[in-house]
Amino acid sequence: MCDLAGSRHALSRFHRRSRGAGQDCGTGLPVTGLTDAALLEAVRHTFDRARSDPAAPFRIGVAVSGGGDSLALLHLLHLVAPDAGYDLHAVTVDHGLRPEAAAEAAQVADFCAGLGLPHDTLRWSGPQPTGNLMDQARRARLDLIAGWARARGIGHVALGHTADDRAESFLMNLARASGLDGLSGMRAVWADAGVIWHRPLLGQTRAALRDYLRGQGIGWIDDPSNDNDRFTRVKARRALRALAPLGITVERLSGTIDNLAVVRATLTGVTAQFARGIREESGALVLPRDLWAGWPEEIRRRLLICVIRWMNGASYPPRAAQIAALAAGLDLGRDATLAGVRFRARGDHVLITREARATMPPVVWGMTWDHRWQVQGPGGESLHIAALGAEGLRQCPDWRQKGPREALIVSPAVWHKDRLIAAPLARNEPEWGATLGPSFGMFILAH
Repeated sequence: MCDLAGSRHALSRFHRRSRGAGQDCGTGLPVTGLTDAALLEAVRHTFDRARSDPAAPFRIGVAVSGGGDSLALLHLLHLVAPDAGYDLHAVTVDHGLRPEAAAEAAQVADFCAGLGLPHDTLRWSGPQPTGNLMDQARRARLDLIAGWARARGIGHVALGHTADDRAESFLMNLARASGLDGLSGMRAVWADAGVIWHRPLLGQTRAALRDYLRGQGIGWIDDPSNDNDRFTRVKARRALRALAPLGITVERLSGTIDNLAVVRATLTGVTAQFARGIREESGALVLPRDLWAGWPEEIRRRLLICVIRWMNGASYPPRAAQIAALAAGLDLGRDATLAGVRFRARGDHVLITREARATMPPVVWGMTWDHRWQVQGPGGESLHIAALGAEGLRQCPDWRQKGPREALIVSPAVWHKDRLIAAPLARNEPEWGATLGPSFGMFILAH
């Protein structure tokens, strides 16, 4: 472990060393060499491209573990922020899996204080007794950070993954016999849980970022789990070193991943075009059976995966065999339920809705409900958002004019204890509204 406590004045040291070293391609940022200039430009380019209105405030969250990758990202963004007009906020997740974790989070907080950046530490309640520990920790980390960002009005969050992470993930997915999606690499940008996530450093190597930190006199934390052979990623890291004599390096694999990503992006665009034949209605989807019958197998598979993930908010799709069985059943006009999503044959179409018992429990006013619904109106702390349900629907006499029953009972409603206050989708509510984010078409393109 390298101590971060002595790094709080690294920024001023950076500026002292860089005077007279040149400027970064017109950005006005001081640089110490071509490598630093490229890193700064990569970070700034990512967020300038994501910024819709240069004159509006632009809040960015940075996930910082204290490791070299995330710490370099934080420092680079801190240098870019004043000139670019970014409002930075740092966050660290303490998973509680190692005794040193709390002290490491405190070191990150101290480093951020030295840079004058606001910082929060989030704590995970702990893993489930069964399941992949690292995967649970990863999902918990993203969920916690997403909630933190939404609560602070932060729409964009930066993660410090590198080209090495892409290469390691490629090998791990290759061992699982993954298809195009698994082999086409980590996404540079995507939307999930009400946040837009960015990986500005996917084109940079881990070694380059550590060289950058050494040049600024900044220490970082080395997680001992990075050397633990129990973890698949560590095995992939060592396999990469063994493959280097064959010319299979991080740089070479990055080129392969880029080529596959181009193919994936093209296929995603084609899938979104086919999806235009699917109609959204009160949070449900209406799939014409004649269109379904004429679609290529791969398009059907991709659309089913997108439908399910759009509705249930899952990070991963169901197993391939389950998707294949679902598709075969739809061909035969059979009803089905998979991963919290219902498929019901209705004459010339299939009605796709959320499964009632799979919807999220109530959430306090202002929070996103069931992964995708946001309710607007004169709410308050005493109110909560939950499914309308059959009992709530009975209080909406004109619901048949609003949409299918299967869709409305799983639509969001505003409650005060057991009293229905508003049902924005099932009855006329001038002061209330409910919006989906994102739409199904946008979800396909963003995922």
